[in-house]
Amino acid sequence: MRRFAALYRELDRSTATLDKRAALVRYFRAAPPRDAVWALHLLAGGKVAGAKQKIATTRELREWIAQASALPDWLVDDSYDQVGDLAETLALLLDDPATPGEDIALADWIEARLLPVANQEVEVRRAVVLQAWRGLAFDERLVFNKLLTGALRVGVSQRLVQQALAEMSGIDIARIAQRMLGAWTPSPAFLEQLLSPEELPTDRQQPYPFFLATPLEAVLRAGSVDKASDDDDTSGEPAHALANDPDAVARALGAIDDWLLEWKWDGIRLQLIRRDGEVALWSRGEERLDGRFPEIEAGAARLARDCVLDGELLAWRDGDAGPMPFTALQTRIQRRKPGPKTLADTPVRMQVYDLLELDGEDWRERPQHERRAALDALLAASPNCGITLSPLVDARDWAHAAALRGDARERGVEGLMLKRASAPYQSGRKRGDWWKWKIDPLTIDAVLLYAQSGHGRRSTLYTDYTFGLWDGDTLVPVAKAYSG
Repeated sequence: MRRFAALYRELDRSTATLDKRAALVRYFRAAPPRDAVWALHLLAGGKVAGAKQKIATTRELREWIAQASALPDWLVDDSYDQVGDLAETLALLLDDPATPGEDIALADWIEARLLPVANQEVEVRRAVVLQAWRGLAFDERLVFNKLLTGALRVGVSQRLVQQALAEMSGIDIARIAQRMLGAWTPSPAFLEQLLSPEELPTDRQQPYPFFLATPLEAVLRAGSVDKASDDDDTSGEPAHALANDPDAVARALGAIDDWLLEWKWDGIRLQLIRRDGEVALWSRGEERLDGRFPEIEAGAARLARDCVLDGELLAWRDGDAGPMPFTALQTRIQRRKPGPKTLADTPVRMQVYDLLELDGEDWRERPQHERRAALDALLAASPNCGITLSPLVDARDWAHAAALRGDARERGVEGLMLKRASAPYQSGRKRGDWWKWKIDPLTIDAVLLYAQSGHGRRSTLYTDYTFGLWDGDTLVPVAKAYSG
């Protein structure tokens, strides 16, 4: 636990991405596989216990710390309000032990002490937690509490963890990201497979990491694609105003002939995999959607060739009437086996815009225009399959594109996608080749009713706002905002 606690402390105190990556590389090189894979699981957003496994509720933790520290409940609550993070509050309210206890491995804490008591009687769970609190120094106690609360937030993205693993192992980051998609169990065997230099049979069952577009405001603020970086601030009025200036777009992106323009659909990002005649549907949230959209699976079975396609799942009116609102699609997302009425009321279509694999061959390194041409030919050879090619938007110049973007809301889309014709298909949010030029949001004049303080590092900031509108002489809450 001490090695992982030291890593957590280093990550939490650092603001430099390169320093954080170096710390991760050092940890993964030195940690035993059992600890390393649990650290990977936690840093990638996983939790110790599943949804149906209860180790301690927040109410129980607050009660137990009040008893252990001999502090009244109101003082515990007030301390939590001031600190803003429950795990840190719990760690601060107890003194360190007089002598350090045994250094128990991270995996042993989880597998031998916490998971075995999940869902047991409260006395059993309470005894394990109190024993840990009394035997751990502050840094380890803080991490232990993070395991209990499931809030390990430490300013590290899954992408950064994957970069560290790639640097340490020499395995391509795209392969690591692909192997981490979907559900996996933290085990030394998984870690060995994750970092294996050989192509594994399971690699053929996984989707490719999604390529994500960046808001166009980032490149407009920077002035050119070459200058845009992940550190660019894409918020604020200046960039918002630039998004409506076609001359600014032209200066940043160059000639429109270098780009493919498509509509930005408002649906569910979907990767369709057909390999050896078997079909799988994966959402961008790394969830298998098999069985929920049988018409898409049936269409995939009618495709002329094996392939992996990237596109958007949409609720679609009959014929070419256009997409239905996203709220219509929401009625189907959680239905694992939709009935005839659901299928009839909310028909779906997949608008495909990229070809990632064809007949078992990875096409991601090929240029965008070549992948698009092959995709067009594939779908032309597979008519009436419910899988259609997302149409290109024909614009003479950036001024014409801006005018088309202005009509996007009436078309039921969110704006335009701009894709460099020569670009490969990358993974994650790589800047330079895919941009989303969204329509301006609708606005209202509202009254600020409440402001609430945040948590953790934001505990001293008011970050949660509630807005209302007048209904006669009454103010009615209508919305909450959490960012900014």
